[in-house]
Amino acid sequence: MIVAIDGPAGSGKSTVAKQVAKNLGFHYMDTGAMYRCIAWLALDGGVDLDDAARIGDLAQKAQIIFGHEAGNPLPSSVSVNGTDVTRAIRTHEVDTAVSRVSAIPAVREALVAMQRTMAATDDVVMEGRDIGTVVFPNAEVKVFLTAAPEERARRRAAQNAARGVGETDPDVILASIRERDRQDSTRETSPLKPAEDAHMLDSTGFTIDEVCAQIAELAKEARA
Repeated sequence: MIVAIDGPAGSGKSTVAKQVAKNLGFHYMDTGAMYRCIAWLALDGGVDLDDAARIGDLAQKAQIIFGHEAGNPLPSSVSVNGTDVTRAIRTHEVDTAVSRVSAIPAVREALVAMQRTMAATDDVVMEGRDIGTVVFPNAEVKVFLTAAPEERARRRAAQNAARGVGETDPDVILASIRERDRQDSTRETSPLKPAEDAHMLDSTGFTIDEVCAQIAELAKEARA
């Protein structure tokens, strides 16, 4: 079974998807981290973010590996081409670059193929921006998760502060989120939008446990 959770930046997709995976005993796949890996490769290599051909080539050749601890469905680390980038991909610089990189058709083509291969043999919870519309249009459960921009900025600031990496000023994050929403929803390739059959969930004012419970119930109904 595939549980697809899509939504804009800072909507809580990663936190919710991880908890849902734990609750259901499914594997969790962090597709956002995969796009961040390509953005990091471009920045680390000094590649112009407008050079779609070079960045597409980086994505086609990238080897992205998630590290797991025994018995834990959640990845504990991520590496690209042999370099551990678990923390490096969470910087403000990568935050700013990732939408431009993920809009490149060749990047999306490479990573969608990788995601489909990873999910071919296991029950998975996968989150991103086009999982239910492009990557797995036949997913058994599709959720579009959102929240008010101010709430999303507050959550991202708290998350970054807790892990000690990334921007922590809510106003700076809010401006970045609004710009990323604009870029993600207007790009030509796989724009951010809910699948026609997605369950719409606004998490503003709800706890993580309450949102996860709703999604877990959808999965149980689909399984039945």
